[in-house]
Amino acid sequence: MQTTDPNIHIRSSQDRFEAPDFYQIDDLLTEEHKLIRDAVRTFVKKEISPIIEDYAQRAEFPQDIVKKFGEIGAFGPTIPSEYGGGGLDYISYGLIMQEIERGDSGMRSTVSVQSSLVMYPIYAFGTEEQKQKYLPKLASGEMLGCFGLTEADYGSNPSGMQSHFTDEGNHYLLNGSKMWISNAPYADIAVVWAKNENGRVRGLIVERGMEGFSTPEIHNKWSLRASTTGELVFDNVKVPKENLLPGIEGLRGPMQCLDSARYGIAWGALGAAMDCYDSAKRYALERIQFDKPIASFQLTQKKLAEMLTEITKAQLLCWRLGMLKNEDKATTAQISLAKRNNVEMALNIAREARQIHGGMGITGEYPIMRHMMNLESVVTYEGTHDIHLLILGNEITGIPAFK
Repeated sequence: MQTTDPNIHIRSSQDRFEAPDFYQIDDLLTEEHKLIRDAVRTFVKKEISPIIEDYAQRAEFPQDIVKKFGEIGAFGPTIPSEYGGGGLDYISYGLIMQEIERGDSGMRSTVSVQSSLVMYPIYAFGTEEQKQKYLPKLASGEMLGCFGLTEADYGSNPSGMQSHFTDEGNHYLLNGSKMWISNAPYADIAVVWAKNENGRVRGLIVERGMEGFSTPEIHNKWSLRASTTGELVFDNVKVPKENLLPGIEGLRGPMQCLDSARYGIAWGALGAAMDCYDSAKRYALERIQFDKPIASFQLTQKKLAEMLTEITKAQLLCWRLGMLKNEDKATTAQISLAKRNNVEMALNIAREARQIHGGMGITGEYPIMRHMMNLESVVTYEGTHDIHLLILGNEITGIPAFK
């Protein structure tokens, strides 16, 4: 494979990934589902696997991947085709997220943000003019978007946000800032949530080039190093009134977006876990110690058996949740359960896989340490591990513990 950057080293090791399917879950998928999954799997092996370790080591974002994601239909797969989307169901969306995060969590974050946090709110809450203006370009990868909700002092408590805007007659005047925003440094547009004069949260589409709008990059990350993360800073930004999302008011809007993103994360974390398991199994069969492969030792077999068990449980969880999403029955609490469970599962598998790889597990010759570091971000963003426990606790008891 060739790359536009001559300084990027292409790994010689081939991506030999084979997905586990112990409970024959493929039998639950349609032929279209399997064709979509296999096409994305091939894309990941060709376009992501050969370069991702080097980009992660260099903490650089492979910018040309955005157009490539657009070409394969990874952006907005559930958005209707009339707006450039794929018109696919949620099982298909989940499988796309699974395969891309199998390649790298940062790459899946790029796609998740574009699809669930930028295209979805424009489609769900925007005007027809906004949909026609932005969605086709976002779907093709001509435009990259980001989602502005989290602030430096308001992460798990977005209702405390300080970003605000005022009505100045022929435009809105936006002030404030957002933190930990995926895609921000390269985004062409930002879907920003801020409070109006009445303290109500509303959504605005802010475009790059608007005076007073800047997106400084966040450096020195140990996680999601191949992803691009930044701030959104608004200093008296004049936002045209036609850029207000009219279809939603209050935190219900961004929370609906986060439900969609969390659903994709549940599938994506499964992909990372599958990659760690596949690498560990292959390494255990090839690594010889005491004159036999380490796969022959009971403790290694215990690790692999537990990995496969947890992956199989997560596959069934994702499939059922996808069916509920297709029927428009999936609740916030159900999605929280899947996000929390699958990310924790993937982190545990990454750590066990690192043990099986021994010292080689910390090198870029294997994906384990990169997945492990990435998942340390995934377990926190789109709702922390603890917040999702409390969402479930509220669902169980009817008593909110975080108010």
